[in-house]
Amino acid sequence: MRWLLDPSCTACTIASMQQKSNPRLGETLRNWWREEAARCGHWRTLVRLVRLLWEFARESMPAQRRQRYGDVDFDWDFRVDTTAATVGWRERLLGPFQSPYQPTDPALFHEMLASLPIDFREFTFIDIGSGKGRALLLAANYPFRRILGVELFPALHRIAQQNIRKFKSDSQRCFAIEAICEDARAFTFPPEPTVLYLFNPLPEAGLAEMLRNLEASLQRRPRAVFVLYHNPLLEPLLTKQRWLQRLTGTHQYSLFAA
Repeated sequence: MRWLLDPSCTACTIASMQQKSNPRLGETLRNWWREEAARCGHWRTLVRLVRLLWEFARESMPAQRRQRYGDVDFDWDFRVDTTAATVGWRERLLGPFQSPYQPTDPALFHEMLASLPIDFREFTFIDIGSGKGRALLLAANYPFRRILGVELFPALHRIAQQNIRKFKSDSQRCFAIEAICEDARAFTFPPEPTVLYLFNPLPEAGLAEMLRNLEASLQRRPRAVFVLYHNPLLEPLLTKQRWLQRLTGTHQYSLFAA
C-alpha cells in the first residue's frame, strides 16, 4: 500500500485508510439496493437480490468449488495463488454487488495486448480491480514502464502482494510492479501514458464515477490513454463518452483510445 511507504503516517491514519478501502456488507448492500431500485424498481431489485443470494449458495457447494479450480494451470506454472477457487466467502458474497472475482485467461490477455498500437516502454499498465494480481503478472511479460494494480478488498490485495513477491518468469520484462488497496472511484490516475485494463471491476455507477475522474485527469494533463475493456458488459457507458473512441474489439473485449 502506498501509505506504508511514508514513515510520517501514523497508525491511526493507516487504520482509517484501511477501513475506507474495506467494504462492509451492510453498506455495500444498501448502496447496491439504492442504485438498482432507482434504475429498475424495488420489485425487480428484490428478485435480483434473491437470485444473487441463491447463486452464492449454489456456488458454495463443494462440487462447484472444485469446478473453480479449472483455471489453476497458471498458478501451478508460477507457484502463485490467483485462482477463483480460493477466494474467501466474504469476498465471494460481496462480489456480485461490487464485482465478482474472476482471473484473466492468459491466452486471451495476450490476444488483447496484441491489439494495442503502442510502444509498451512508454506506457504504464493499470488494472482496476486487480484482485489477486494475475493480470499484473501477465502484464510483466511486456516492457511497460511500470505496472499498477488497484483493488478494493484487502484480503485479495494481500494475496496479490504475495504473488508479486513470489512471481518468477523467464519471459518477465517489467519488474516495477505495485499493488494498491484503494477504492477505484477515488483513485488518482498518474500523469503518464496509460493502458487501463478493466475486467468489469465496478457496477455501472462506480464505473461512471471512475471515468469522470479519468476525464478530469486528462483535462489537467493531456496524454495517451488506451482502455482495454475485457468482457464489456457496460460498453455503452464507454461508447457515449465523447472523449473516448472505440478502436477495435471482439465479443470478448473492446479497445478504446482517449
